[in-house]
Amino acid sequence: MIKMKVSDLGEKKLIKRIIANIKLHLKDFNIEGLGDDAALIDMGKEYIVATTDLLRQTSHFPKAMNHEQMGWKSVTVNISDLAAMGAKPLGLLMSMGLPAHMKVEEFDELLRGILKACDHYRIPLIGGDTKEADEIILAGAAIGRTLKEDALLKSGSKEGDLVGVTGQLGLAAAGIKILLHNIEEVPVTDDILSKIMDHALKPEARLKEARILAKSHLVNAATDITDGLVSELNELITATSNKIGIRLYKEKLPIPYEVKEIARLIKEDPIELGIYYGEDFELLFTIPPENVIPLSDRLNFYIIGEVTKTGRIEIVDKEGRTYIPPVKGYEHLRG
Repeated sequence: MIKMKVSDLGEKKLIKRIIANIKLHLKDFNIEGLGDDAALIDMGKEYIVATTDLLRQTSHFPKAMNHEQMGWKSVTVNISDLAAMGAKPLGLLMSMGLPAHMKVEEFDELLRGILKACDHYRIPLIGGDTKEADEIILAGAAIGRTLKEDALLKSGSKEGDLVGVTGQLGLAAAGIKILLHNIEEVPVTDDILSKIMDHALKPEARLKEARILAKSHLVNAATDITDGLVSELNELITATSNKIGIRLYKEKLPIPYEVKEIARLIKEDPIELGIYYGEDFELLFTIPPENVIPLSDRLNFYIIGEVTKTGRIEIVDKEGRTYIPPVKGYEHLRG
């Protein structure tokens, strides 16, 4: 009998397997949010929000990323999970696996990036651990808090809701593509290069936007876009108990000029860059139509589609043709 490997399942199925096994274990604890962007610990009128994320040098840091940028990103991925839940950051722990041959100057740069990000997000670095490893491994754990009525969850979308996103899509993907193609080989202007590299090498969690969403009480569901738009839309669908689907309108997708230009130069589809690659760290949410105008008075966002009852994701082009995109995105243990 051939034994199955974890790579045969991939990250998302492994998470489902973990959740299935720990539900009984957690029955005597006040823990909610299983399968969401972070765990919710019931503290009466509030939730303590806890999350963790592990980054490996070979998998998560482009070769062009310096040590300070690695430190920054390791904080950002954890803060983005807190943001997706509507939480205010309380503290961060950072454990590090470091190669023995790493230069002290490189370590200082790494730490500087972590502390700069902590200052930026107003979260204290309160602890961690260090161990020897074959490559740089950064495992952050972030803690936040939110009033129960302010918590943002993946579940809760309703048929008829509109689908919103807080910013443009595909900029980080375009930057990574340029790095993989070698910058010198792609004739890109300095202004385009600067914008896409900022998103690829120094991403920013949408913490301010998340707090506005949470305090507004105007949205039904939310998550952050880390593994690609289509993948995250599927998360919203599967998290909801009722059968729902999502219809996107191709012409409404906020794919900026910079992404379209990079796609043209490297001969790829800009829509693919916008919907399948992660690292955008924008917030994705569903909102009743009557709440769009009140929210737009507080926050800039794009409406890109609507919630249906089809049970699937659809994309409609300007001619009215509908196609079903494959559900994919970046997934650990599969790539």
